[in-house]
Order: sequence, then C-alpha cells, then structure tokens
Amino acid sequence: MPGDAPRTGRGRPRRRLREGAWGWLFTGPMVLVLGLFLVLPIAMALWVSLLHWDGQSDPFNGNADFVGLDNYRRLFTEDGLDRTLFATSLRNTLYYVLLTVPLQTVLALFLAIAVNQRMLRGRGALRTVFYFPSVTSSIAVSTVFLFLFQGSGAVNRMLGRLGVKGPNWFADPRGLVWLVLQPFGVDRPAPTAGGPLGLPWSEWFAGPSVAMCTLILMAVWTTSGTFMLIFLAALQDVPPELEEAAALDGANRRQLLRHVTLPALRPVLFLVLTLGLISTWQVFDQIYVMGRGAPGNTTLTPAYLSYSAGFDNADYGQGAAIAFVLLGLILLLTAVQRFVLRERDGKPRRHPKGARRAAR
Repeated sequence: MPGDAPRTGRGRPRRRLREGAWGWLFTGPMVLVLGLFLVLPIAMALWVSLLHWDGQSDPFNGNADFVGLDNYRRLFTEDGLDRTLFATSLRNTLYYVLLTVPLQTVLALFLAIAVNQRMLRGRGALRTVFYFPSVTSSIAVSTVFLFLFQGSGAVNRMLGRLGVKGPNWFADPRGLVWLVLQPFGVDRPAPTAGGPLGLPWSEWFAGPSVAMCTLILMAVWTTSGTFMLIFLAALQDVPPELEEAAALDGANRRQLLRHVTLPALRPVLFLVLTLGLISTWQVFDQIYVMGRGAPGNTTLTPAYLSYSAGFDNADYGQGAAIAFVLLGLILLLTAVQRFVLRERDGKPRRHPKGARRAAR
C-alpha cells in the first residue's frame, strides 16, 4: 500500500530461526538414526582397530589389549603372512576393479542407447530382460556360476566336446598372463622379493586368474542392468534439439555420441563410475560362495580377508584395520575420479556447429 511504512529487517532473524527450528524438527529423526546406526558404529570399529580383541570380552571396559597402530603396521611394514595375504587381496581386487568397472559401464551405456531408440519394437520387454539379472539374488547367481564352472561343470564339459581338453583351468592359481605365455615357452618365474608390500613383481603382473575372470563376468552380467536404467533416465533428459541440430549439420552417430550425448551424461557417468568403484572394492558375497579365496588365494579380496580375520581367526582388531584401510582407499579413489571427471572452467565443450547453434 502507498501509505504503509517500509518493512525493516528486524523480522528476518526470527523468521530464519523459526525456519531452522522446523528444519531440524523434520531432519532430527534421520540425523539421530544415522548417528546411532552409522556414525557411532564407525567410531566403535575405529577403536577396535587399535586393539587386540578376540570378540569374547567387552572392548570398551579395558578387557582388550591396546596395541595402537600395530594392526596397521602388520599390514604394511612387517614381513609375514598378514602382509602377504593383504597384498594378494589388493592385487586381486585391483584387477577385478580395472576390468569390471569399465566393462559394466560401457555395456550399460550401450544397452541404454539401444533401448532408448524410438523405432525399436519391444523396448519394454528388452528393458525387463536386461534388468532382470540385477534383481536376482547374488547368492543364487553365484551358486549357479559355481556349478557351471566347477571341474565337472557344464563349461568344462562343453570345452571337452570342442576338443579343448586339459586340466581344470578354473582351479589353476596362475594368472592369465602366464597361462597365455606358457605355450610360447615362457614359464612363471620363481617368486622373488622386491615388490610392493612384499609381494613379488611376478605376482603383481600375473593378471587375474581364470576364477577371478569368472567373477568379473558374473559381476558385469548382474550389474549392467541397474546402470542401464540410470543411463536411460539420463538419456531421456538430453534435449532432442541438440541431437537434431547436430544431425542436420551432418554429424554422424560417433560424433553425436562424443560431442552431444557424453557431455550431457557427465554427472551420471560420474555417479555410475563411483557406484561401480565402491561395489567392486567391497565385493564379498560372491567370494564367500565361490571358493573363499580359492584357488591359491587368487580370488581373495580385502572385504573377505577382513571377515576371515575376525570370524575365522578371532582377530577382530586386524579385521577392523583392514576395513578402515579399504574405506580410506575407496575415498581416495573416489576423490581422484571426481578430479578427473570434473568440469574444466574456461575450456568450452566441443560441440558440432548445429549443437552450438541450438544451444543459443
């Protein structure tokens, strides 16, 4: 109203205080739940990683021996079985991550692009078929793969019928590098010292075993459907004007994918890669069902090693230390991945001419 006095800023602090109180009122229960079931257990596990605890007494009443960083020192600096097994688990999981994450990401993107075609018939049925392995129990899938790839399983029988006879490859503890080089007269060298964490260089560069490749195949098959849906939702949000303008200017499918589709999918690509990175470094249930590290610890992972240290060897401090090392490694790799996929300020994206004109 013309005759009203101008408003002052005295009521703004009260309004902000009231809004903040209502915000904490609605978020308080979730914060409390996260504190009780996430933050507090992490703090308790961190304390356990500094103890030598057998799991029988109360570790918070002085009934366990405080050893400080000895559990971490045994993993990185002290020669022994603990460091050897930990290095072996890191080697195995490194190959698992380097092969699984790119394969499942590329396959999921390819499937999403395929089922996003408007002229494709039966798109709903194909989406269901591709997504179905992702909702199947991992224990059930691991059991099926175990029966397929065991010594007397269907895969070895099929290879025998094709004339490929020999030892049970899936029980061979050698890596693929030595298996491929063996016909050329290159044998696996004798283990020597000098590698990271005391593991010989010949073991680091041996490659994944056939059993680990089987786990990689299973992981790609069971996870690509979930990431396909994530990519599909992102593809449907890409402005069609950009694609149409680029097509009118003569851009082919490869240029369209590189200069229009992939830049638009950058945030979703980071999400998929992060989820894949976390899930692959934490792989446990497939390892537990399909051999528990066999053959020859070539499928041993840090997650299963943490479980085995606590529940099999009654050394819960060592198991908690492995879990926190794994947590730190995942956080570090996620930060590196975020840095690599970040938006470069001051560097314009390269689009076809039609895409730039449509963006204006």
